[in-house]
Formats: sequence, C-alpha cells, structure tokens
Amino acid sequence: MKHLLAILGYVFGTLVVQATSHFALFKAHYDAISFNRPDPIFAFGIGSMIIQGAVLSYVYSRSQFNTGKLGGTLTLSWLFGAFLVSYEALAEAAKYNIPDIASWVGVEVMSGAVQYTLIGALLYFAHRFANRGQS
Repeated sequence: MKHLLAILGYVFGTLVVQATSHFALFKAHYDAISFNRPDPIFAFGIGSMIIQGAVLSYVYSRSQFNTGKLGGTLTLSWLFGAFLVSYEALAEAAKYNIPDIASWVGVEVMSGAVQYTLIGALLYFAHRFANRGQS
C-alpha cells in the first residue's frame, strides 16, 4: 500500500509542478524550444513517472533515509531530484539548440527543486500513512 500511495504521490506531484511550469508559468519558455513535439505522448510521460515513483519508494523503504522523519525523506528526494534534474538542466542544454541557456537552466533547476520538495513530502506521508495502518 505504501508503494502504491508513493507512486500516486509522485505522479501527482510531478504533474502539478510540471504542468504548471510547462503550460502556465513558463509556457513561452517551453514553446521556444524547437525540439518539442506538437502533440506529446502523455502515456510515455505517465509511464516514466510510475517507474520513477516506484524506484524512489523502493529505495526509500530500504535506505538509511527512512528514519520516520520528514528530513530524511526530503534528503533522499532531493538527491533523486539532483540526479534527474542535472540531465534536464545541463545535458539537454548541451545537446539541443536552446535559445537561452541561462534561462533554461534556471527554470529547470527551480521547477525541479519545487517538484522534488513536494514529492519528498508526499513520499513521507505515503509511507507514514501506510505504516500507521500496519500497526
């Protein structure tokens, strides 16, 4: 149950932050990128979120970060975020014709920080809620 709740939290947190970033706050920023598909394949995005949420939940449940405290969960989530966002912010800027690299890096890092803070909190509550039901 804790892993299912954590996966749902990961998908929810990612959709909230990334949809707000891509389709509202920074829409012009993303529209300026020439490599975006006009019609994204949302099923692939949801699939990747499910995999990422499952991996994060599994690792958390078996790690030293699973202390029962929010700080441990946030630390692990930020580490995963740094791993994934470093690709989005730096490697994509290096590979693709990004019009404004500094803006790209700033938006990706900022969005990732918000995203993985929210995901860390949701992961904490998913595991805490599920563990409470096992007592």
